[in-house]
Amino acid sequence: MNNIFASIANIPNKKETEVFEKLLEQDNLVIERIVSAGQTTPEGEWYDQTTNEWVILLQGEAELTYENGETQRFSKGDYVLIPKHKKHRVTYTSEIPICIWIAVHFE
Repeated sequence: MNNIFASIANIPNKKETEVFEKLLEQDNLVIERIVSAGQTTPEGEWYDQTTNEWVILLQGEAELTYENGETQRFSKGDYVLIPKHKKHRVTYTSEIPICIWIAVHFE
């Protein structure tokens, strides 16, 4: 058995990148834990994924911004479904507490 809050070794800091850890991968499904602490998507860059993504924030605070200018602010427990090819970027992640996300990618 594992724990989603355990073994968060090498917590990222402002100068490093987020930590992505695949928890399960099979067929058309990927579940990953993402740990971030102040990281954001670089200006001018957008995620444009080929799969749908359901994401929940388990700890911390964060913000996503979509290409159309819409923003979503996340607190502990908030989740959203991002349809494939809906361009988005991470515009804020808290450093204290760090952000722990679960992302489910599927077709």
